Amino acid sequence: MIKIIEKPHLIFLLAIPLLILIGILSGDATFNINIHNTYYVIAYLVLAILISIIFGIIGIGYWIMQKANRKLSKWLNWFHIGLTFGGALIVWILTKFYKTDLMEYKFNDNLTMIITLIILLIVIGQLMFPINIIYGLIKNRNKTSD
Repeated sequence: MIKIIEKPHLIFLLAIPLLILIGILSGDATFNINIHNTYYVIAYLVLAILISIIFGIIGIGYWIMQKANRKLSKWLNWFHIGLTFGGALIVWILTKFYKTDLMEYKFNDNLTMIITLIILLIVIGQLMFPINIIYGLIKNRNKTSD
């Protein structure tokens, strides 16, 4: 676990092939988002590619900071990695609880609300990446000026 915090780029860059593989193996499956009367349909492969691009940018950002000998906040690293991967795992587990046999709309609506809130937390957690990068740049700049 300590290696993940010291080298956070590893987990993001190693997740890319796994995401692409999941996207390819999902075949023609789609991800549907319903907002009021509009449906957004995204193929899992396209979604996997988009998330892989984001993970690539994040991984390269962490790698550049390591090569530039800039110290990042371990707390912000934990927060970012935990929300990104832990949140995605929780969302995946919660989607398995949808009731399709019995049409219990109240249960599914509450579950949808919880999943939406967790996804919102994941998106907000992505803001920790640029905050951590800025923190690492400012922190080391102040140390070199002393």
